[in-house]
Amino acid sequence: MNVLVVDDEERFAALVAEHLREAGHKVTASCRGADAVQKVQEENYDVVITDLRMSPVDGMGVLDAAKKTNPDTEVVLMTAYGTVGKAVAAMRQGAYDFVTKPFSLDELVLLLERIEEHKTLKQENVALRQELQSTERFADMIGSSPALTEVRELIAKVAPTDTSVLILGESGVGKELVARLVHRKSLRSAQPFVVVHTAALPENLLESELFGYEKGAFTGATKNKPGRLEAAERGTLFLDEIGEIPAAFQVKLLRFLQEKTFMRLGGVRQITVDTRIIAATNRNLQDAVAKGMFRQDLYYRLSVFPITVPSLRKRRTDIPSLARYILKRLGYNRPISNNMMRLLENYDWPGNVRELENVLERALILAAGAEIKPQHIQLPEAVLVETNNPKSALLDIEEEMLRKALRRTGGNKSKAAKMLGITRRILYTKLKKFGIEYAEDE
Repeated sequence: MNVLVVDDEERFAALVAEHLREAGHKVTASCRGADAVQKVQEENYDVVITDLRMSPVDGMGVLDAAKKTNPDTEVVLMTAYGTVGKAVAAMRQGAYDFVTKPFSLDELVLLLERIEEHKTLKQENVALRQELQSTERFADMIGSSPALTEVRELIAKVAPTDTSVLILGESGVGKELVARLVHRKSLRSAQPFVVVHTAALPENLLESELFGYEKGAFTGATKNKPGRLEAAERGTLFLDEIGEIPAAFQVKLLRFLQEKTFMRLGGVRQITVDTRIIAATNRNLQDAVAKGMFRQDLYYRLSVFPITVPSLRKRRTDIPSLARYILKRLGYNRPISNNMMRLLENYDWPGNVRELENVLERALILAAGAEIKPQHIQLPEAVLVETNNPKSALLDIEEEMLRKALRRTGGNKSKAAKMLGITRRILYTKLKKFGIEYAEDE
């Protein structure tokens, strides 16, 4: 762990720091409370061990600064027998524990081991809550169609390995859920699952978000900040919308995949992490490679084990069980009429499961506590018109959805993208595809 030792007796602080280094911790020593306050504001420490009686800034001041900067930092107070009461009061203000001088240095090592176990358990609980919340949010894996059964079989085969996985499929099919299931069934399941929505980050922020940065790397970088790769140590990093990352960053990502090392932005030290990479995209990466928009060597590194998640129209037999599941999760426990179910089954769902969820949630609101009826299910009329050219009809529907979203948001592209459940960058791509031009104030 990263530990800061603070004591106004310089030799004692150095002695404690050296003993903790020998126990395997990264340790910084400080002999002034004011200096310690500055240090905790500039760098994230897992634990701060501070003397209580110092001047002018005492251990309470260090405790206050550490907790304000990073609430997850644990603080241990070193106190003389006569100030035990003050140390107990400090625990009420967030200190983890205290030790009474003189104490055994081995006692301090054992205390750090206890703190490390506590922090690990806390992180696992947070990760588990996030996992449960995310799994509840998506209903994509409900169903027994052959297409979905094949996806489950692929997940079961690849999960126990450390192989990179590329998840393919349209927007709204549940690619993130598949990634979470791969992680949950892997040997890394007790470790973090970290998500990076690459298309949502501007190019200049993507590198610092993924790799982290050192103090002074750019204006506003007032302290070292580990990136998502380090946060996913021994766990899984999920890179969503990988097909949208800029060409310059593709080179840096490829270098990490090849060497498993990277440097923080503004750093000079190579950092090695043990992190499994799962990526996802709704783009055809092979086409992107052929057009020179995506590096072929990066594509090969990512697509060692591809999993294609089927669209909802390719597993229509799952729609009844999906609809019941979603409505039950929303608090609706009445039967679904045959007329309403036929309406759901005959629609092509270009937005897939995400669209189904949105339509059913809206229907529940429109029903106002009464039975949901077909008139509460609002679907684009164009989809219900028979056509001899289904592909052309789908394109017409997609274009109309784009235009309608822009009209409803007054031409605000950020709001339109959010309404459609896609990124701003993908929205621009689709607008270009259909030759739609909208100014922000339209």
